[in-house]
Amino acid sequence: MTPKKILMITGDFTEDYETMVPFQTLLTFGHHVDAICPDKVSGDSIATAIHDFEGDQTYTEKLGHRFTLNASFAEINVEDYDALIIPGGRAPEYLRLNSDVLDMVRHFFIENKPVAAICHGAQLLTAAGVLEGKKCSAYPACSPEVTLSGGEYAEIEMDAAITDGNLVTAPAWPAHPAWLSQFIALLYL
Repeated sequence: MTPKKILMITGDFTEDYETMVPFQTLLTFGHHVDAICPDKVSGDSIATAIHDFEGDQTYTEKLGHRFTLNASFAEINVEDYDALIIPGGRAPEYLRLNSDVLDMVRHFFIENKPVAAICHGAQLLTAAGVLEGKKCSAYPACSPEVTLSGGEYAEIEMDAAITDGNLVTAPAWPAHPAWLSQFIALLYL
């Protein structure tokens, strides 16, 4: 299998597991993964958050690890990438306000390249206007946004994932095995 070049758009208070696990897993398979954040350069770090399900009405949040970016946002040419990863957490909430980020997301849909989004990553998809007619899972609190953007919210188990065309989505980090397996399969279609 030929290694792929994958772009990961992330930011402060991205979900720790949803950033580090796919980043490290894809590197393990020999892929090149560039992690970027607006207004940051290679070597800068972002704060991550650990979201956990502890029986409350929503997830709890704790400070996670520092994650070091390995590419500079301003130097990225999305045409050089084979696929896109969008982690969840709180980062998508503010990343969706950045028009350059939204243009990057749209590129992968226009070119029909594989995209993997998890949890609140759907907020970037809805803001970019790329979900019309697509089935999309996300953290349940994002379901109204998916529906209002013309997507079909897929209510699946927390450890499941769903693929619709070039898009693979999942509700949260317990779905990593299913989500990453389906994403890696998309890389080689």
